[in-house]
Amino acid sequence: LQNGAVPGEQGKQEKSVKRGNWGNQIEFVLTSVGYAVGLGNVWRFPYLCYRNGGGAFMFPYFIMLVFCGIPLFFMELSFGQFASQGCLGVWRVSPMFKGVGYGMMVVSTYIGIYYNVVICIAFYYFFVSMTPVLPWTYCSNPWNTPDCVGVLDANLSSRAALNLTQLLNTTQKRTSPSEEYWRRYVLNLSDDIGNLGEVRLPLLGCLGVSWVVVFLCLIKGVKSSGKVVYFTATFPYVVLTILFVRGITLEGALTGIMYYLTPQWDKILNAKVWGDAASQIFYSLGCAWGGLITMASYNKFNNNCYRDSIIISITNCATSVYAGFVIFSILGFMANHLGVDVSKVADHGPGLAFVAYPEALTLLPISPLWSILFFFMLILLGLGTQFCLLETLVTAIVDEVGNEWIIRKKTFVTLGVAVAGFLLGVPLTTQAGIYWLLLMDNYAASFSLVVISCIMCVAIMYIYGYRNYFKDIEMMLGFPPPLFFQICWRFISPAIIFFILVFTVIQYRPISYNEYVYPAWAISIGFLMALSSVICIPIYAIYKVCRSEGDTLLERLKNATKASKDWGPALPEHRSGRYAPAFSPSTESHLEVQPLQPEKAQSEAAAASPVQGSNGSAHSQDSRL
Repeated sequence: LQNGAVPGEQGKQEKSVKRGNWGNQIEFVLTSVGYAVGLGNVWRFPYLCYRNGGGAFMFPYFIMLVFCGIPLFFMELSFGQFASQGCLGVWRVSPMFKGVGYGMMVVSTYIGIYYNVVICIAFYYFFVSMTPVLPWTYCSNPWNTPDCVGVLDANLSSRAALNLTQLLNTTQKRTSPSEEYWRRYVLNLSDDIGNLGEVRLPLLGCLGVSWVVVFLCLIKGVKSSGKVVYFTATFPYVVLTILFVRGITLEGALTGIMYYLTPQWDKILNAKVWGDAASQIFYSLGCAWGGLITMASYNKFNNNCYRDSIIISITNCATSVYAGFVIFSILGFMANHLGVDVSKVADHGPGLAFVAYPEALTLLPISPLWSILFFFMLILLGLGTQFCLLETLVTAIVDEVGNEWIIRKKTFVTLGVAVAGFLLGVPLTTQAGIYWLLLMDNYAASFSLVVISCIMCVAIMYIYGYRNYFKDIEMMLGFPPPLFFQICWRFISPAIIFFILVFTVIQYRPISYNEYVYPAWAISIGFLMALSSVICIPIYAIYKVCRSEGDTLLERLKNATKASKDWGPALPEHRSGRYAPAFSPSTESHLEVQPLQPEKAQSEAAAASPVQGSNGSAHSQDSRL
């Protein structure tokens, strides 16, 4: 049965029970949307858009989506779906490049550790918003300094008084109550990245909560997470719409939205704008994290992943644009209230989510309600991505070990990874935690992703061979990839990825946080984190070449890059054409141990085999013998 002697429904069922499948196609699409749409869509894209020429930024953004984003997304989905394997198992296609899979695992580990800390801070703000008055509304708290000036403080009874205060404060910067709440109370920020201070217990508790939630949602793998995403992937859109309707009805909202959308066409000629557009598409879609390959591996073999990749990519980018309206309508209202320019209140990253936006919310009637909704949305956006990061690691481990015992004990593997993630996240809840979090965000998952993606493109298109890969897709979907995608995969996407890499290197500036500049030793740790994922690729390649058969280095290289015998569709009934099994397992294993005149057999096979492919020669050799 395993070898396809009895093809049919029994084999299919046995495999599905063993590894699991999505309940239906909507679960896969929603999970992938939840994975691609993350915190970056809300806190990074709107700011990038406003900084890089407003509406003019949309032009390079959509060009990069069409020529790089969607093709890479389709490549990863088809790759995982064809082999029904996680980010390690798929590299049977060219075993020498399995280091790419290990690199993806390392990247997913880093992101998984710090991403859940951001979710835990959102949980903290969510819980403290359940009060009649938000704790960051006024400057009368024990943690506030004399520099604090609130937008609602009683002594500033009118706009004129506020403008006068700002004239007096031009020399010393006004700090808002929300900023002091964030820095001096939530984080209790230390003065240096090396000075860890104490663990912030409220944050540690929230980190525990967020890891428990992630574990419970993944307790049965994709069977349970597939049900959870019906809520986590759709509800953020409900919240965005509520905040959007509230935002555009406010005074000054139009000013903010014009700031966000007014095109500055002169910026289109600036290379930085194109680099930012390419980078944002690349990181936003989650390419090279291993998550897309993992999610697609639970699809049915003949699922139309071409259609899915277009739907998910466009949904992701539309969400980013939509979120910009939500963010800038409220920032415009706040700027109008303060009598300042929108650029003075615009921010990105944690500064937007935990300082600028919460402060703007204090100006609204029933502000705790809007705050609860906003942070609940951030939690759900984060969890959608976190599910896939954890599932990527668990699937890779389970597929790699691959025996019956570990498949049965998958829940314990998930628990083990979750506990490890929690423990590794504890240092990020200390007083210097935000410094470490930003260090990981800037280094662990930046240029290493670009290198991994570039090598993946080259390995599939040029080492395995684009003709083989196009045939595989035709066998799976019933049609070859459209010509546009063939050209993108072979030439345009690798060129754009290389451009992003060069751009990242040229644009590199040492990291800083507000006025704090990171010391050299911390930046060195950042580079080591970035290197740790990329270094897997050459190390594994050298190991594989050394272990391969062959008398000369060239022979060893050929054997190390050649697709292994078990590469191909996972289920016996899908292994047709050049993947068709030729013998019973016992005979085949016997032939592998003692080949008779392999050179002669190979030449005969070459003459006899009608389809030349990665595995065709091996199977026809067996049948000739």
